[in-house]
Amino acid sequence: MKALVIGGTGPSGHYIVNGLLRRGYSVAILHSGKHEVDEIPATVEHIHTDPFSEEALRAAIGIRTFDITIAAYGRLRRIAGIMAGRTGRFISIGGAPAYRGYMNPTVLQPEGMPIPSAEDAPVVPVEEEDGKGWRVAKTEQAVFEKHPDAAHFRYPFLYGPYQIAPREWCVVRRILDGRKSIVVPDDGLTLNHSAYVENAAHAILLAVDRPEASAGQIYNCGDERMLTLRQTIDIIARTLNYEIEIVSMPKEFAVPARPMIAQPWTTHRVLDLTKIRTQLGYTDIVAPERGLAITAIWLKDHPLPANGTDEKILQDPFDYRAEDELIASWKMLCAKMPQVRFEREPGYTATYSGPGGKPRSSPFS
Repeated sequence: MKALVIGGTGPSGHYIVNGLLRRGYSVAILHSGKHEVDEIPATVEHIHTDPFSEEALRAAIGIRTFDITIAAYGRLRRIAGIMAGRTGRFISIGGAPAYRGYMNPTVLQPEGMPIPSAEDAPVVPVEEEDGKGWRVAKTEQAVFEKHPDAAHFRYPFLYGPYQIAPREWCVVRRILDGRKSIVVPDDGLTLNHSAYVENAAHAILLAVDRPEASAGQIYNCGDERMLTLRQTIDIIARTLNYEIEIVSMPKEFAVPARPMIAQPWTTHRVLDLTKIRTQLGYTDIVAPERGLAITAIWLKDHPLPANGTDEKILQDPFDYRAEDELIASWKMLCAKMPQVRFEREPGYTATYSGPGGKPRSSPFS
């Protein structure tokens, strides 16, 4: 059995490649050749070309055919067209921005994506509403036009070793730089679905194992359990044996946190995993806490070059002078907040809290 992986050296790529090898496939990876990873064994064939060039891609593949193709990199629409008639199965990886509201939650009422968003939720309908999301949705359509029995996966943010411009670096670098405080918006309660790289690859390999169930299907991909921004920071700090103060302020003021939430809003992005769990039997093979710990240690041992390309992509200036001024100003404003007295102090509802907190109107009394 012959498999072609277009990409293969990205954060989830070597897990996919080695998973195919364990299943008895002879694997070729097609990529630029600029990045190689030690985890891919020497038995794997490398086809070095420009995956973004249709002409180069056609020339590199020639008249070869494959039993399965996994498209994880490059221009997916062109790849789908080129591989039509050249592959038995086609599995493609796209992104969650196809969903309406993912990049622009203000187009929905109430504002924000449905929580959770299943695969049949509306995708971006017109380019004017969200150019990126519309292109992602159109690409999905093109894949199934060329490969009606394809399996397509909507990746969320990935985290783990080899990830380009990892958001976790925003936390790790501050710890390595000895920062005592970090700013979060709205108590750091934002939920932004992500997937540890090995979990994402596991999802793809389930489609390899279940061709009939996955044929013609789109699947959300992500960790089964989600962590808030605050929990993420806490796990990274604990992993690196460091204490850091989490300073919460309204999102309008929490400017330094923008690269970590990766969106202008603090609305949630939560994907429904019911379909991939019931049809393919997906479960996390790496818990998110462990995945974050691995990521934190990896970034500590493989720091991004200061002011390098990957760090610039994050758009985090690490302007500690400005952060200190912001934190000091916020704490001063909080200290000056007048003590407002209520004639009757609001309390926390305890309708079903049991003895001592159970009101007379409780249906369980």
